[in-house]
Amino acid sequence: MSTGDLEALLRVTAPGYVGESPPQVAFGTADTPVGRLTLGVTTRGVVACSYEDEHTVFARLNQAIGTFIGPDPRRIDPLRRELEAYFAGRLRAFSTPVDLRLASGFTRTAVQMAAAVPYGKTTTYRDIAARMGRPQALRAVANALTSNPVCVIVPCHRVVEGPDTPGSYAGGADAKHYLLTLERGPAGEAGRSQG
Repeated sequence: MSTGDLEALLRVTAPGYVGESPPQVAFGTADTPVGRLTLGVTTRGVVACSYEDEHTVFARLNQAIGTFIGPDPRRIDPLRRELEAYFAGRLRAFSTPVDLRLASGFTRTAVQMAAAVPYGKTTTYRDIAARMGRPQALRAVANALTSNPVCVIVPCHRVVEGPDTPGSYAGGADAKHYLLTLERGPAGEAGRSQG
């Protein structure tokens, strides 16, 4: 979607849109090695970093937050710079805060646990399910992490099915493999988290 198309979408779906007015939810995209990510930033932090298209994410933000949504480079550009640094291998932890309003209940808990997995490490669906007190809920954990609204920044890609089986991911198997390989670095092997 071009900048002009995004501007047109915002004008139609956000009638109060005025290019100069700062929106309550800054909205945009970032092109990355794993595809285009749709971004949303509120005053609380990053609310969306999604592989889904702009229309889908915009509709979700509009329904869940119901506020004025529009482009705001002052809030989106710092996130884009962090993503660029991450994909260039220069950033291991994002400093932009996260706003998990688009995740609730079980999904929010699973996503929060994924956020604690350090760069270059992995854990398993089984480990997350056990820590949640639901040791049989492996599929539910996988589904919850696949619906993570803040992909890459909240590293659900670090939660795998098993040592040689990456499992599902919102961006697809190739994107998950890319992210895990990027984080393994020159050594070539990611460690397994112990918690």
